[in-house]
Amino acid sequence: MGFFITFEGPDGSGKTSASMGVYNKLLEKGYDVIYTREPGGIEISEQIRDIILDPKNTEMDFRTEALLYAASRRQHLIEKILPALKNNKIVICDRFVDSSLAYQGYARKLGINQVYKINQFAIENNLPDKTLFLNIDAKTALDRIQNRENKDRLDQEALSFHNDVFDGYQEVIKIFKDRIIIIDASKTEEEVIESCFNEVIKIING
Repeated sequence: MGFFITFEGPDGSGKTSASMGVYNKLLEKGYDVIYTREPGGIEISEQIRDIILDPKNTEMDFRTEALLYAASRRQHLIEKILPALKNNKIVICDRFVDSSLAYQGYARKLGINQVYKINQFAIENNLPDKTLFLNIDAKTALDRIQNRENKDRLDQEALSFHNDVFDGYQEVIKIFKDRIIIIDASKTEEEVIESCFNEVIKIING
């Protein structure tokens, strides 16, 4: 089996830039690696992503939101992640189940355990080998995304929601402390990518 490594963090933490940067460095070094994201990664899941993140869908119920994420995750896992791991590839994924626990479980007040149960049905214990959490406070993270042209439905939430997301991640880290590696995301993009890359190499080398 290969390695399943996920990147987590609040909106604006830089996890997409960091995960893409690590992916490109691994490619340069000749590793057999794929890059993917959640929600999305494959056609069906990308369609679900469009529904979840569409700013027009302001009436979406929080449980509906959680279920859509889990449905997208299931298809993504079965169609893309597990086949890649079976072929001994390294899978770098921008977000996975921890996002649902922090966003829907904690910030949406659905309960981390409740949302984890929904996702256990979807992922059947297929958790990442390791997760890199890009640690940055909500205010700094939100300041970074103010200039985004196309803010999605979650980007547009109030600061209080994003503070709750950050607090939710702290709870998730306590639960999965052996799996989650904390990265200081307040540094420059290049420094963050380098820190993440060094951690990923340690994971691959055992």
